[in-house]
Amino acid sequence: MSKDGGDTEHGQTPLIFIHGAWLSARSWENYIEYFGKCGFAVSAPEWPRKQGDVGTIRETADASAGLGVQEIVDHYEQLIRELDQPPVLIGHSYGALFVELLLDRGLGRAGVAMSPAPPKGILALPFSTLKSASPVLAHPSRWHGVVTLTPEEFTYAFVNTFSEEDAAAAYERYAVPETGQIFYEGGFANFHLHPPTEVHFRNEDRAPLLLVGAAEDHTVPASLTKAQYKRYERSSATTDYLEFEGRPHLHMVAADWHEVAAAIESWLDGVVDAPVAATQQAS
Repeated sequence: MSKDGGDTEHGQTPLIFIHGAWLSARSWENYIEYFGKCGFAVSAPEWPRKQGDVGTIRETADASAGLGVQEIVDHYEQLIRELDQPPVLIGHSYGALFVELLLDRGLGRAGVAMSPAPPKGILALPFSTLKSASPVLAHPSRWHGVVTLTPEEFTYAFVNTFSEEDAAAAYERYAVPETGQIFYEGGFANFHLHPPTEVHFRNEDRAPLLLVGAAEDHTVPASLTKAQYKRYERSSATTDYLEFEGRPHLHMVAADWHEVAAAIESWLDGVVDAPVAATQQAS
């Protein structure tokens, strides 16, 4: 596919971006332009209860109180089922976990999970992951409310490789308050029989999945992403793993974002035109 927009090979293939926690769809601005030029029909819908630009989401953040994984994934499932063909799904952080859950439901033509939040079954969480989630998990009163990160907390969790000036600019441009419910559900998933973050790793009917790890990521270290990849090994469904050095959690807005996007594009070239499984997009 041409990067200058001249080739529309995949112009009829929808591509949905799903953003992560403490972010909005704006976090995909570089990727939206890039993959649009690749010929995909790109969209980046907000999570349910989130509307408008970053400023509006900040002002109406209380609407997200109690918003949980099930409601969010159901929201994206509805959007997917309204399309005339299965889309490519690309998610980041909690959005990447949602991609895994949607593929597990038999939806999507292919999925990319970038630094995915851990589903049930991933037991060993690094200290940096726990520290990144501590603004919610360390305060039970916030579990079902809405939490705003401080600039320092955002820098540690999302842009730890940025200069002080660039980190401050990223906070102003991308950071929004977030529902604590999803962190409560994710953090205690292993203590429940069937939590909303449960993925059937051995599912052989799902679409191809690429997991992307970032070596300097504090929130989802590459080791955690690779641990998820290992859990998928017993499935015959296509599962691949890529890891990139020097990247923080929010690497889609880093100076070298283009390299990761190009690698994802190359992977999609190999799987997006494969036959769609009969179970996908089933009503």
